[in-house]
Amino acid sequence: MVFDIISAVPDLLKSPFEHSIMKRAIDNNLIEINIIALRDYGIGKHQQIDDYQYGGGAGLVLMPVPLHNCIEELKSKNDYDEVIFVTPDGESYNQSTANRLSLLKRVMIILGHYKGIDDRIRQKHVTMEL
Repeated sequence: MVFDIISAVPDLLKSPFEHSIMKRAIDNNLIEINIIALRDYGIGKHQQIDDYQYGGGAGLVLMPVPLHNCIEELKSKNDYDEVIFVTPDGESYNQSTANRLSLLKRVMIILGHYKGIDDRIRQKHVTMEL
């Protein structure tokens, strides 16, 4: 099983995959974890990836253009069984969800990090919210 994880802060994710059960699974080629730095797709000199919400409100969201470009590039290279956005208002992750996902070959996971992601990305690309 392959996981492609898109993150605004990819360095935060490395440590959990370098130890214990996850490390053994990777070493035994049971899973593959690819962490994609969203900032590589950022806009301008500072590779900006966040902006204020389109409709107003407090907090920043990930900009749609860098995230869309990242997703499209990944989709052009791979076929995904699910594109998952991790969000507090998503479906609860439980054993039945874990069982269903364990049968898939490749999954893209989008981590919002800020207030979330632009809703247009959710509508166009996301197939599941957890």
